[in-house]
Amino acid sequence: MLTDQPLEFETVETSNGALREEIVLFLKRNGLGMDEDIGQFVVARCDRHLVACAGIAGNTLKCIAVERAWRGTSLGLKIIHEAELQSIQNGEHQLFLLTHPKNVKSFQGGGFYPLVTLDNRAALMENTPVGIHRYCRQLRNHHLVMAANVGGIVMNANPFTLGHQYLIEQAAKACDWLHVFVVEEDLSTFSFRERFAMVQDGSCHLPNITVHPGSKYIISRGTFPGYFLKEKQIVNEVYAAIDLMMFRRYIAPALNINQRFVGTEPFCKVTAQYNCAMHHWLEDEMTMPAASIKVNEIKRMTDDNNFPISASAVRKLLDKGDVQAVKSRVPTTTMPYLFKWLSQNQSTQPDPELAGA
Repeated sequence: MLTDQPLEFETVETSNGALREEIVLFLKRNGLGMDEDIGQFVVARCDRHLVACAGIAGNTLKCIAVERAWRGTSLGLKIIHEAELQSIQNGEHQLFLLTHPKNVKSFQGGGFYPLVTLDNRAALMENTPVGIHRYCRQLRNHHLVMAANVGGIVMNANPFTLGHQYLIEQAAKACDWLHVFVVEEDLSTFSFRERFAMVQDGSCHLPNITVHPGSKYIISRGTFPGYFLKEKQIVNEVYAAIDLMMFRRYIAPALNINQRFVGTEPFCKVTAQYNCAMHHWLEDEMTMPAASIKVNEIKRMTDDNNFPISASAVRKLLDKGDVQAVKSRVPTTTMPYLFKWLSQNQSTQPDPELAGA
């Protein structure tokens, strides 16, 4: 019997080209792709043959596969357990995974609990039954404002521009209180600590807002698992649905949020599709048994040439060293962070007069 055969578990780095290629081929044989942000794999071997693997990308387990002949044995649970032990060694205790709903029962046997399930397409799970409830309780205890109109914004702010500031100001005018969540993952040009500080500094003149760390429950597109979804378009659709379902089911009720604000998106097709998904997943009363949230799209602020101000445009100007053009597109509170970036990433120092302006 397979269960009587000895297994060897090891952790391998994806930087090891030969082992990475072996895992890629193994995943392909089992109908899966490989997400590029995986730093390590825990693998199981029997007689030196690869029979199972689980990828580790920060706090997320991905690309979990078991050779067909070993399915139905305890190997699936063992590989998950070994991946959890390795994650703990890495300093990550709170873990997530995204899988097909047909696999939910198997992963529940490994100590994971479903957070949201999207039809027969995907399920997001966490390795604790209380994590999301603990987080929502903290939000309620420390930040709940009882008011008729409470709004929410989620932003990356990479960096914080006049466009972001305008969106926050317009939303704050329309609300009794506004909660702004800054995406927490460090996948951007500017670190989370810098982006969070930029948003705080650029909105401190408003008396009715709270700026929050995004937490692990506001999902970054950059870390969203797509290994079992075959097309990029499907990955984007499932990402939007899961992220918005999490917000509507857990975060919004914790803070009494009944409105969500977002800027219009005239250029980026992916972001425009996400805005469209907001109306479906937040406003439609039939999508899930949670109070609906009104979506308000605010027309983007434009520059002197009637071109929408965007963080991506500011980053391009930074790369060129065009400080004057940057200054016309960001609040003065953002400039110290940009000068710091320039000093660290360009050989030429910024003009002292501009740095002090």
